[in-house]
Amino acid sequence: MAHKVFVAGITGAIGSALAPLLLDAGYTVFGSTRRADRAKELEDAGVVPVVVDVFDAAALREALVRIAPACVIHQLTDLPPGLDPARMAQAVTANARIRDEGTRNLVAAAIAAGSSKMIAQSIAWAYRPGATPYDESSPLDIDAQGARGTSVRGVAALERHVLEAASLNGTVLRYGQIYGPGTGAGAPGGSSPLHVEAAAFAALLALQRDSAGVYNVAQDAAEVTSAKARRELGWSPDSRSAARV
Repeated sequence: MAHKVFVAGITGAIGSALAPLLLDAGYTVFGSTRRADRAKELEDAGVVPVVVDVFDAAALREALVRIAPACVIHQLTDLPPGLDPARMAQAVTANARIRDEGTRNLVAAAIAAGSSKMIAQSIAWAYRPGATPYDESSPLDIDAQGARGTSVRGVAALERHVLEAASLNGTVLRYGQIYGPGTGAGAPGGSSPLHVEAAAFAALLALQRDSAGVYNVAQDAAEVTSAKARRELGWSPDSRSAARV
């Protein structure tokens, strides 16, 4: 069990960059996808495919109990390719559902499977406006209106599910706006940019360390400070991987 890792959302941008890092580090990697046609691609990359929908709580629980991973890594999102503006309004609601209901199901399944650790993807641009740079103790903007409010409250729910699960060592990585291969963004952008491969390295380091808690993960000169991730995870925004799923 100690070397088994389950990655929910392994075919996403960060999951695809994370898989080879985990494999190179000697982990047996199980990766979820909702699409059966992606199973062969995952197998060819050395990942054990698990075709399951995070909203099917019973099937998810059954899959994780069968696998019994030591750690579950949550990289699930529900966003359109290239963040297509025409589809983002619907995606905000869908993504918030994954962060709340999907995370709740994933936490319950991990506990049932006897997992000891969960690492989850959050965002670094959900802070309430105030003095910058924001650190991990800065309050989230949960009273925001419109689409931002929906997104931030989804993030707050995700973090609560992960951090308050008594039997799990929960780690939340508040990623900046990712760019690079598979993201739809070729260059840094936003208030706290982050290369997708540096994001993946943060998840690997969180797995390898006693890293419970919340960490900002973004490039230098961002609106947030990532000093805690540097200090406690040994993370650097310059980290890059050589291969992708």
